[in-house]
Amino acid sequence: MFSQSPYECKLEWGRRGVRDAAERGDIIIIVDVLSFSSTIVAALSAGAIIFPYPPNLDGKKYASSIGAKYILGRAEATRTGFPTLSPVTFNEEHRNERYVLTSLNGAYCSWTASRVPALLIGSFLNASAAVLADKLQQETGADITVVPCGEMWNDARENEDRLRPSIEDYLGAGAILAELGGRKSPEAEVCSGAYKSSESRLKGLVWDSGSGRELRERGFEEDVYYCSQLNLTDIVPVLKKGRFIIYK
Repeated sequence: MFSQSPYECKLEWGRRGVRDAAERGDIIIIVDVLSFSSTIVAALSAGAIIFPYPPNLDGKKYASSIGAKYILGRAEATRTGFPTLSPVTFNEEHRNERYVLTSLNGAYCSWTASRVPALLIGSFLNASAAVLADKLQQETGADITVVPCGEMWNDARENEDRLRPSIEDYLGAGAILAELGGRKSPEAEVCSGAYKSSESRLKGLVWDSGSGRELRERGFEEDVYYCSQLNLTDIVPVLKKGRFIIYK
C-alpha cells in the first residue's frame, strides 16, 4: 500500500487523503484557500464562532440544535446580508455569533478528521503561523499531514474521480510545509519547492487559476484578492469539541 510513513511531514490530497491521515492519528492541517480555510481565519479574526459540518448531512437541523445560524451559499447570503463562505463577509458585527459552515471540501475534510490529536486550518493568510504544528508534534509525538483539499468536478461521470487538484491549495500547502521542521516526504518536499519557486508570483497565479477565474466570473473578485495575501495574520484555528478556536 502507498505510504509516506518514514517521514514526519506528509502531503495528502482531499477527502481520501484526510481519511488516511486521520486513521494514522496524524496532526492534520487542512488547506482550502478558496475559500473555506481563508474564511475560517477571517471569521475567527472577527470573533465569530464557527462549527464545520459536512454538506451531505442536515446542517440546518444541526445549527438549530446548537443555537447557531446556518451559513448560506454565497449568492443567497449576498442578497440577505449574512456572512457566508466568502471571507470578506465577516466583520466585528459577527463577534460571538455562532455559525455552522458547510462546504464540499474544507468543511467535509475537517469533520472527517475531527478526532485526530490536532486539526489546524492553514492558508496563505496564516502560513507562517502554522509552525504551531511543530510544537504540537513535539508534545504529542504524532506526525504532521498537510491536506490540500482541491475542488470537485461538477460533471464527473460514473466511475470517474471527482477530485480536481487545485494550484492554490497546492501552493498554500507548500507555503506551510516550507515553514515546518521535521523530515519531509518527497511529496511534501516537492510541494514546498513549488511554493518557493512561485512565491514572487502567488497573487497572479491564484488570480488566473481555474478556481480564481471561476470566482471572479461569479462576481467574487474581492475573495480571490483577499485569499491570496501571504501571512496577513498569526491566527491559527484549531478544532475543539466541534468548533474552531484560536490556539493560544
